[in-house]
Amino acid sequence: MMKTKIGYIRVSTQEQNTIRQEALMEALGVDEVYIDRMSGKNTNRPELQKMMEYVRKGDTVIVESISRFARNTRDLLELVERLTVKGVEFVSKKEAIDTTTPTGKFMLTVFGAVAELEREYILQRQREGIAIAKANGVYRGRKPVQRPGFDQVVALWRSGELTAAEAMRRLDMKSSTFYRRVKEVV
Repeated sequence: MMKTKIGYIRVSTQEQNTIRQEALMEALGVDEVYIDRMSGKNTNRPELQKMMEYVRKGDTVIVESISRFARNTRDLLELVERLTVKGVEFVSKKEAIDTTTPTGKFMLTVFGAVAELEREYILQRQREGIAIAKANGVYRGRKPVQRPGFDQVVALWRSGELTAAEAMRRLDMKSSTFYRRVKEVV
């Protein structure tokens, strides 16, 4: 049976660079790489799902760090359990975790919990910062997108020349946004 090294790479946005993670995978002799360019807030990522379906018994999944693979302990442990059931090993280079050992499995749980705690702290500080900024009148949220021709389209809709669905389509707006904005300009 041929054992394959499979790399998983994730960056949060299309603009972020994967070169550092790709260089690591090349240095480790990884045979196949899956790359997602999206948030890791959940496991609903196309390349992650493809990789999870592709892996076979004896393969090893390698990630640069736990945070690239999963953002919370539950998702991390669930993904690793799915790999384990298939007979696939998991290695995270940054945290030096290898699930083929009992210590590696234990450390995986600990590091996953720490990563999740760190993420919660970041979100909490962000919420606190926004609350302070709002209290000081500095933060007002995202500015609404100005749609060219909004007033003309709404006038056609109000006169009955357009349906609401057609008005929303022309303005490229969801219904909740459309009706909220219409109320604002009454």
